[in-house]
Amino acid sequence: MTSPATAAVLEALQADGSDVRFVGGCVRDAVQGFPIKDIDLATPDRPEEVMSLLRAAGLKAIPTGIDHGTVTAVSHGEVYEITTLREDVETDGRRAKVAYTDDWVQDAARRDLTMNALSCRPDGTLFDPFGGLDDLRNGRVRFVGNARERIKEDYLRLLRFFRFHAYYGVGTLDPEGLAAAKELAPNLSSLSGERIREELLRLMAAKNPLPALEAMLAVGAIRVLLPEAQTETHILSTLMEIESSPDALLRLSAFLVGGREQALHVAERLRFSRAQADRLITLRTAGREHSEWPPGITVDEQAIRQALYDLGTEMTRDLLHLDWASKNAERASRDKAYLGAALAVLEQWEHPAFPLRGRDALAMGAQSGPELGEVLDRVEAWWRAADFKPDRDTCLSELRLRLSQA
Repeated sequence: MTSPATAAVLEALQADGSDVRFVGGCVRDAVQGFPIKDIDLATPDRPEEVMSLLRAAGLKAIPTGIDHGTVTAVSHGEVYEITTLREDVETDGRRAKVAYTDDWVQDAARRDLTMNALSCRPDGTLFDPFGGLDDLRNGRVRFVGNARERIKEDYLRLLRFFRFHAYYGVGTLDPEGLAAAKELAPNLSSLSGERIREELLRLMAAKNPLPALEAMLAVGAIRVLLPEAQTETHILSTLMEIESSPDALLRLSAFLVGGREQALHVAERLRFSRAQADRLITLRTAGREHSEWPPGITVDEQAIRQALYDLGTEMTRDLLHLDWASKNAERASRDKAYLGAALAVLEQWEHPAFPLRGRDALAMGAQSGPELGEVLDRVEAWWRAADFKPDRDTCLSELRLRLSQA
């Protein structure tokens, strides 16, 4: 907030004497002493004036959301969103028609939560029209004004209420917000998959999302968003005991029921990227195929090596964690020694290469074609079943035998 890049933007916007302030997340996180990711600014100047001021100062100005009063500035390679003060004229639960204003309180009144209605001048003067500072310091996540009306303006705010509690809340959730969320939860179905996905994954990435998720289950929000979800959080809770750092997609997988079909429905509805969808589907299906890892008995190292060969180290590690969590969620005594021994197999693993190629079969007189590939696949399956131990000469002998029987 005091960097040269930020100072250049502020100087440009204040050239006409306007009152420019930091708004939103950067103010909230600065108060908390948290790292600041993005800087948003607000000004009473209209978007056209903002663009003119930026360009006059030699800064790049992009009309990213000019119809809604937002201009993007680029300074020293850093990106800043600058929004003209606004008030809502009409809302439908997904988007709003706005009118420009020069009233800072009116602009703050259209924000969702009190802690997000804070603003700050460059000299550090803090403006807090709705008690957001006390709420922030006391871990209260509370809507600006009437919770029901704020949610009806944009139903995504219902999800943000829970997500912000996961990051900033302490103790029980705000009763008024919970009551409004319970009443309006059915309207979450009107939101796009992309908006739901972003909020859900950000919630899952919180240090401890469990209280918020349990509240979402209680008010019926999860039933609308994720019919494929667990009705309790015990498996996710067990996974969190052993994870090294929050992994939103892995946690989501632990919160789901079913296999490939259910995971595919979730990925399609929430518009996951191809990589996200593939990972979620594999997490929900491969664990069933490689389910020979029962905690509390001798570790089946060969089964783990089979998974490593098929799926790679990272996916196998994820599956071991998920498998352990699902099998230990109801246990009074949780045997972490088993998991440690299983994970040790990963550390010792050196991925072997199947020692045969198609040219080896051709050298034995086999004809090129699909049948050749099928024979090689069967020999590789035999080699895998033997725990990858047969060497090249032994594999060649097996290939010769199978070709003679074909």
